[in-house]
Amino acid sequence: MQKLFIAGCGYTGTLVAHQALAQGWSVAVHLRDEEKAAALARAGAETCLCSMDDLEEIPPLPLARRMLLYSVPPQGGGSIDLRARNFCAALERDQTLPTKIVYLSATSVYGDTGGTVVTEQSPTEPTSAMGKRRLDAEQLFQAFGLKHAIPVVILRVSAIYGKGRLPLMQINQGQPLLLEELAKPSNRIHVDDLTQVCLAALDRGTGIYNVSDGHPASMTAYFNACADALQKPRQPQINLDEARRVMPPLLFTYFMESRVVDNQRMLQDLGIALRYPDLQQGIAASI
Repeated sequence: MQKLFIAGCGYTGTLVAHQALAQGWSVAVHLRDEEKAAALARAGAETCLCSMDDLEEIPPLPLARRMLLYSVPPQGGGSIDLRARNFCAALERDQTLPTKIVYLSATSVYGDTGGTVVTEQSPTEPTSAMGKRRLDAEQLFQAFGLKHAIPVVILRVSAIYGKGRLPLMQINQGQPLLLEELAKPSNRIHVDDLTQVCLAALDRGTGIYNVSDGHPASMTAYFNACADALQKPRQPQINLDEARRVMPPLLFTYFMESRVVDNQRMLQDLGIALRYPDLQQGIAASI
């Protein structure tokens, strides 16, 4: 029987947990939401509720002889991932080591490439603090794995969308978007496809994988496609100077950082057949 521990059982982790349970895996999960924990316990998962913000508050985790899927988002602020560091310190403190580590990183580690293609061999030069925290965690887990002879897989995940994750609030509020002719390529993955990538990486993955649907489209095009599918009015579009002034900083960063993510290693090495290889199919399945 495959044995799995999911640290940070949120949007993606919950789907992975249910899929793994359906396949007969033994699953233990970490999260902070008591209601979600109760639902996962009813489904058959062992649950652990705690925060990763303070090492002293992390109890011994049921990781011995289990694979680890780590999907705890970094804390806000700074250029290092303090939560990941606390987590690794807790494992060494308690001598509970997993048999394999799969870390859900992000394509923000590549920084802004001006819309050029990035592969797993491309330089990691994050420009945002968020990207720097993700790269810090990648390096942390790779060093941890090397120290303890544990195989480590890095999944550099594009923006995640799916059921319950469409930008309904932004569309309903008419929040402005960058003019479509100014918006640069960005990348996405449907959460159902990400779930199968996670399970495949746990089962047979090695090294680093870019995770995307392979059909980049700008943020503006994505929001427009969502509005059209929902039969809502499209959001207004503004120029770059106005966007810099009125957009939340994180959203503006998403518009400014541009890259085209090559997903061939994911498809070929993991044997992935995407259920939703483009926005139209993925959005339709998410409504």
